[in-house]
Amino acid sequence: MRRRRTSDALPLAVVALAGLTFALQAQEHPHAPPATVPLQPLAAQVRRLESALGFLGEPLPPAERRALSDAVALADEAAAVARIQSVLDRHVLASVRINPESRVRVEPGSAPPALVEGGTRTFLVKVLNDAGSTAPLRVRSPNSGRVFIPAQGGVGSPEPKMVLTDREVRERWADISLYTEPPMRPRLSGLAVEYVVLQIYSRDAGQRTATLAFDIGQGTQDIGFRNDIDVLFTAAPSHPIRLRVLDETGRPATAAFLIADPAKRLYPSVSKRLAPDFYFQPQVYRTDGDTLRLPAGTFDVTVSRGPEYFVDRRQAVVSGPAEWLVRLARWINPAQSGWYPGDHHIHSAGCSHYENPTEGVLPKDMWPQIRGEALSVASVLTWGPSYYFQKQFFSGRDHPLSTADTLMHYDLEVSGFPSSHAGHVVLLGLQNQDYPGTTRLEHWPTWTLPILRWARAQNAVTGYAHSGWGLEVRSAALPNYEMPAFDGIGANEFIVAVTEPGLVDFISAGDTPYVWELNMWYHILNTGFRTRLS
Repeated sequence: MRRRRTSDALPLAVVALAGLTFALQAQEHPHAPPATVPLQPLAAQVRRLESALGFLGEPLPPAERRALSDAVALADEAAAVARIQSVLDRHVLASVRINPESRVRVEPGSAPPALVEGGTRTFLVKVLNDAGSTAPLRVRSPNSGRVFIPAQGGVGSPEPKMVLTDREVRERWADISLYTEPPMRPRLSGLAVEYVVLQIYSRDAGQRTATLAFDIGQGTQDIGFRNDIDVLFTAAPSHPIRLRVLDETGRPATAAFLIADPAKRLYPSVSKRLAPDFYFQPQVYRTDGDTLRLPAGTFDVTVSRGPEYFVDRRQAVVSGPAEWLVRLARWINPAQSGWYPGDHHIHSAGCSHYENPTEGVLPKDMWPQIRGEALSVASVLTWGPSYYFQKQFFSGRDHPLSTADTLMHYDLEVSGFPSSHAGHVVLLGLQNQDYPGTTRLEHWPTWTLPILRWARAQNAVTGYAHSGWGLEVRSAALPNYEMPAFDGIGANEFIVAVTEPGLVDFISAGDTPYVWELNMWYHILNTGFRTRLS
């Protein structure tokens, strides 16, 4: 390309057109007045957003939730849309505009760039989608823990790399990602305005700069490096809190801790928890002598240990390293009368559990949960999801982690098997977990009677789980003579199996509508069978 000479000056019309283009671009600034968008789909997206933030342990303040509800109820749709955006824009760290040609550029938002050492903070990204794109929005950063290789337009792709230099380690102080799990969506909706959740974990304390780049696919970056911004964050330092947890006799114990700051944010950060801390429950379990880290501030702390203990609620002020002493107190101890607390239906995979890097969680991760709820007997049920991974923990004996006062035993729920349509069967105390002649779940019987007979031959304890599903009746009378549909995963085959002496030990209750589950049980009692209610 040759160098332009003075005599090559652009015509005035072209100069004027360039100025007009610049003016139009200035009008497209993401912080222009609230965009026009239909209220109903925006309100639906906001409800999903509120649910996601609550699940992640960083809910919107109550006043803002009320403001959003009030806005949705306004008769003036344009005013409602404007008010919704004014509330949510306070939490926007970056505003992304996708122009009609699907070019992406980004501008800083108004949310304070505040983080916490060793924790995760949640922000919003506002997407002004002039293209109506439904592609996935992506965020990249050279400061995130994943490796960043620059590409054209400043966007890179994470690639595996075995060794990092000291400089690379220093620069990658954050973990930056968009939260796209339900109730959020992995792709944009195509709505002209929507909000997505951005999560940033900080390894360090103090001031750190991060470059945030957004795109909706290779080649969608706007020209002139306008698809990224530099944000200067300040991460508050966290302090070690040593926990002393003693039971009613003064012995070391494990308890559940639910910790929230005045903004109702949960600690440790929910979304980035690693086992044995689970992201799908608000509490964490800690044993006497364990440590957790908190930033300076005031916290509401709730300590519990299952239904037999009083709940300890306190307010704690953290200004530096500290030690908390928790003395647990019982209000009842049934074991003194020969009754022992237990849970015979615990899952370590398949519900909200991890699928990567392990399929579900390990026995060592289940153990703090069991001890923290003061269970004497805990049956961890392997079932269809992750069955082939989890079955390795079955031994036919109490798990080696068990103690004299707490037993953990891996057992089986026949759920996700060919017979599941006849009811989910729980088998406790099996000696052998593989049904004769089978190597895969698909080979198991298609009804429950053979499975119950096989389990009883091993002296196992047998019963039906979540018994009411599929046994819906409209009547509130107990018992009643309305015929249910038998079309769910409840105790469908129970009325047949119970007629064989000693084949069914219990039927589960308390987790489905009580009339549905008790109606069948009362009829069974009235015909002379004495199956226990669990």
